[in-house]
Amino acid sequence: MRHSLPAALAAAMFMLSTGAEAQMPAHGAEGLGDRNSGERFATRSEVIAPHGAAATAHPLASLIAVDILRRGGSAVDAAIAANAALGLMEPTGCGIGGDLFALIWDPETQQLYGLNAAGRSPMGMSYDDLRERLGDRQTIPPFGSLPVSVPGAVDGWFEMHERFGRIGMGEILQPSIDYAENGFPLTELIARYFGTAYARYMDPTSGVEDTSGYLATYTVDGRIPEEGEMFRNPDLANTYRMLAEQGRDAYYRGDIARTIDAYMRRIGGPLRYEDFDAHRSEWVEPASVNYRGYDVWQIPPQGQGIAGLQMLRILEGYDLASMGYMSADAIHVMVEAKRLAFEDRARFYADPDFADIPLDWLLSEEYAAQRRALISMDRAMDRVGHGDPVVLMDGDTTYLTVADSSGMMVSLIQSNYRGMGSGLVPDGLGFMLQNRGEMFSLDPDHPNVYEPGKRPFHTIIPAFVTRDGEPWMSFGVMGGGMQPQGHVQVLVNMIDFGLSLQQAGDAARWRHEGSTEPTDPITASAEGPGRLHLESGFPAEVRAELERRGHVIARSDGGFGGYQAILRDAENGVWRAASEFRKDGQAVGY
Repeated sequence: MRHSLPAALAAAMFMLSTGAEAQMPAHGAEGLGDRNSGERFATRSEVIAPHGAAATAHPLASLIAVDILRRGGSAVDAAIAANAALGLMEPTGCGIGGDLFALIWDPETQQLYGLNAAGRSPMGMSYDDLRERLGDRQTIPPFGSLPVSVPGAVDGWFEMHERFGRIGMGEILQPSIDYAENGFPLTELIARYFGTAYARYMDPTSGVEDTSGYLATYTVDGRIPEEGEMFRNPDLANTYRMLAEQGRDAYYRGDIARTIDAYMRRIGGPLRYEDFDAHRSEWVEPASVNYRGYDVWQIPPQGQGIAGLQMLRILEGYDLASMGYMSADAIHVMVEAKRLAFEDRARFYADPDFADIPLDWLLSEEYAAQRRALISMDRAMDRVGHGDPVVLMDGDTTYLTVADSSGMMVSLIQSNYRGMGSGLVPDGLGFMLQNRGEMFSLDPDHPNVYEPGKRPFHTIIPAFVTRDGEPWMSFGVMGGGMQPQGHVQVLVNMIDFGLSLQQAGDAARWRHEGSTEPTDPITASAEGPGRLHLESGFPAEVRAELERRGHVIARSDGGFGGYQAILRDAENGVWRAASEFRKDGQAVGY
């Protein structure tokens, strides 16, 4: 599977950038050192370990996960421990005020299990109530109490632990309790995101009804903490201790639920104790397609994971390997496949408890062939609409992955959605509530329309790959609508172009914007080619050819996600793990 890249292409990839051009200079020949092995654009070697591995978005979280494994914990135990640490150390992207999805390979039953731990909208706020609160607004705002849905992450932890845990939750949460009480140093990236969050929430027009909890928890005497500064969150330590001692009910039926209820009543928010008491996670059947002999698995809607599967179905009809790695032809067909899949994403993906989703048809070879026929190799599509399966059928975020010595693998993603979340930190709890409800549509005819007790459309998606019925890879790419696009690029890099686990994540990425969104009216369709963001590692001649075909090339803006992965190397009996340079992540093994 691993091949050396052509010398000219390797030289072009040498110009790979961080994507954050406005904040720091691009990596290039003047700033990037040379590697003595592998491809020159790769930032590091894979981590290879015989017993277990963890790859998370923070080095300390990865170390915590491996330490749990070494103590006899399962991959699920280690994943929960890492997620708890990330909620403390990376609160700009995740935390127990948000939702969670996971794919878990169980070696005992030789099965892949899917967990949907997403929360629902307030049962006491009807569609008409919401429209009255919104006034003249035509969308749900990103901040304040209206986009807050029940956080599902903690229930997800306890569901996974009950089924696959080996050690107690007290031992699992203790490392994060210690760091929350004693402090940890802020990384460069998280310190920067803290500054962005402060500007958002303290803006008088933000819509955040109360910032007292945010200021008390995430600032130091009203000041934004700096890189390298020891940061503490004693309130979160107390909350984690309650979970360790009292279990899941502390959050959904005990003091935490009551505190959030009282807080929401004080600020005029709609979420209530009864919403927490009624919450439940759901074990679901993962959805999959086969791509060139590899079965790629995703959580089914209301998440966007099957958009990546739809893209792969379309791409399987092209010989990408012959087109060439990072060629204009290969990029063109991948972008066009994305545009087609995302129109279906906007039209059909919703809470399956409230909508009939034509999942089998959307993932069928027949439908993929019909969509593929719309793609021209010479020109980007001027207008893209969704398919019509009813007629045709005739009738922000953190990702982590952990593997243990038994062969169990966990692919877990968890998020507060936009940035840190809603801006609301309930009194004395040490975490922010999510703003996932922003992703509801207000079109009454849309399957993703707001309704009481409903789960909103979700962007966060864990991924898993099996081959011949055996586990092969657990991976994810963080970053809103970038996620299915990133999943496909990683898989194509490895399966079609022979890149290694680490190289597949370090390689320059593209991101397309301009598709219809699940919050748009049901009649909406994408006009024009949108915008194609390219990292600076793409050769100039490829950019020029894509422009000639009608793609609108946009600047590299840093929004290309963050990648973690673990691969089962059955031939050598080891784990291979990778994390990329765009985030603070680190892979660790033992």
